[in-house]
Amino acid sequence: MRARTTVSMTMTACAALVVCACGPGDDKGDADTKPSASTSASASADPSAPSSPSSSARPEKPSATPPTGDQPAPKTKEGAIKRYEQYLHALGREDINTVCEVAGPAAKKAENQGLGPCTSTYTAVFKMISPAQKTALRTATVDPGRVVVRTPAKVEMPVAAVKSEATFSESDLGSYTLEYLKDEWYITD
Repeated sequence: MRARTTVSMTMTACAALVVCACGPGDDKGDADTKPSASTSASASADPSAPSSPSSSARPEKPSATPPTGDQPAPKTKEGAIKRYEQYLHALGREDINTVCEVAGPAAKKAENQGLGPCTSTYTAVFKMISPAQKTALRTATVDPGRVVVRTPAKVEMPVAAVKSEATFSESDLGSYTLEYLKDEWYITD
């Protein structure tokens, strides 16, 4: 069952990457030419180079979490947990931009396997989550004792680590792998 859930969530998350790369509200453009606002600074080869004006001029929905700016996320278990909690809260709020940002690499894999863009895929996922589960996800936390650190740059978040007022199983939330890429934690599997 874990494999099936992982595959379906990976596909869903991979679709999210495409939308994030295109930017909020623009799912038709070239993903390589429009990095998301939160990754544009870290994607630059020269970290001291100014970001392009187009990335800051694009209108986007405000996220519930503040942007990290030019500061890299901590490459720690705690940093991975914070990022995963950001994803869970966004999932509960149906914040497609944040969900697609965090799940970007997994969404790209899923898209390569034939799924559609993140926005359409996660719209379907949002419909599968009950109202009670959405409410619980908005304040869900992660039990650090259940998180498995595989390498300094790879952390597994089992569904059993999610602490909330609702119960989640592998079939309705699943377990995830987060990896540290380009100075931030992303769901990759």
